[in-house]
Amino acid sequence: MDYLEQRRKLRQMVQERLDYGRDYTDEEVEDTIDEVLMEQESLELCPVELRRRLRKELFDSLRRLDILQIFVEDSSVTEIMINGMDHIFVEQDGQLRELDRAFDSVEKLQDVIQQIVAGCNRVVNEASPIVDARLNNGSRVNIVMNPIALNGPIVTIRRFPDKPVTMQKLIGLETISLEAAQFLETLVKAGYNIFVSGGTGSGKTTFLNVLSGYISAEERVITIEDSAELQLQGLPNLVRLETRNGNTEGCREIGIRELIRSSLRMRPDRIIVGEVRGPEAIDMLQCMNTGHDGSMSTGHANSATDMLARLENMVLMGMDLPLTAIRNQIASGVDVIVHLGRIRDKSRRVLEITEVVGCENGEIRLNPLYQFEELGENSEGKVVGRLRRKGELLHEGKLKAAGLS
Repeated sequence: MDYLEQRRKLRQMVQERLDYGRDYTDEEVEDTIDEVLMEQESLELCPVELRRRLRKELFDSLRRLDILQIFVEDSSVTEIMINGMDHIFVEQDGQLRELDRAFDSVEKLQDVIQQIVAGCNRVVNEASPIVDARLNNGSRVNIVMNPIALNGPIVTIRRFPDKPVTMQKLIGLETISLEAAQFLETLVKAGYNIFVSGGTGSGKTTFLNVLSGYISAEERVITIEDSAELQLQGLPNLVRLETRNGNTEGCREIGIRELIRSSLRMRPDRIIVGEVRGPEAIDMLQCMNTGHDGSMSTGHANSATDMLARLENMVLMGMDLPLTAIRNQIASGVDVIVHLGRIRDKSRRVLEITEVVGCENGEIRLNPLYQFEELGENSEGKVVGRLRRKGELLHEGKLKAAGLS
């Protein structure tokens, strides 16, 4: 009997001993698992490590996330990708690999999915087959079910560090230089509106968390997200808002646009939107233009220039405005764009820091402040480069108002 079949048989035996008419504590479930394992003569000669693995996997399959639990708990794993019941990939220490493990059945995978979405008050089914959710440890989860997903339920879990990343760690990883980090610290404290752009997996949310660490504890901060991921620290006056999906039971959808409008009545000093990807961009820009200095957000783009073009398109999704008016809104609302990227050695780097100077003759004018310059590769194949200063900040009004330089 192979390992998977043996585990499936043992799980069934444990389930038969549990009376699902009442609730069991974790300790009671573990005791039942131990009883079943001790009765199996075939396991008496098995290595201790194998018995421990069986015990943990049986418990995880009954009370937690089955075979995923060990990877959710592993701090070296940053991404878990499930393509149906028997194709599971993890990104660990920057390397992507396929696991030699699988769910016992599609039904078991669906049980795990329902456990995840129930934990954050979401619903996923054939009528609503796409959902964003999160785990108890803050990991972001995206789920796509049948009939949209043709090769079975698709689950993507982005795992965030157990301890929030600090700017010192990013400097140590050479994501950003010390000089640029000190420059951004000054801008955050002075209340510049900062937009963080980059591709998928470039570290936008992590970088936004790091920047938020420079916000004064005396300020009232409101965060708005599709699925709560931000881990802002040291802010006692913090309000966290999360969108809600509509369902057939009468709960209407509450989106980012509505949350932004509501947040303006909560007396915020700063508003932080986890990510803008649609018509809510106009509401975010209006926040930045109506006295909420120091607001921040992120967005997907290939460069700082592309981010501006995407913002234009997103505004047009929600409001029919002349392009010149949109560009004026962007230029007066966004002060600085920080663009991140994953270069060919898979490391995450700040590739450019750009000041949005203003709008002249219908075009947004940019002032590059820092740009990443590649210098070559070391003996280990790691890209060597530096974030080079390209220009000086032109708009110093907020710095002077804050008494900074």
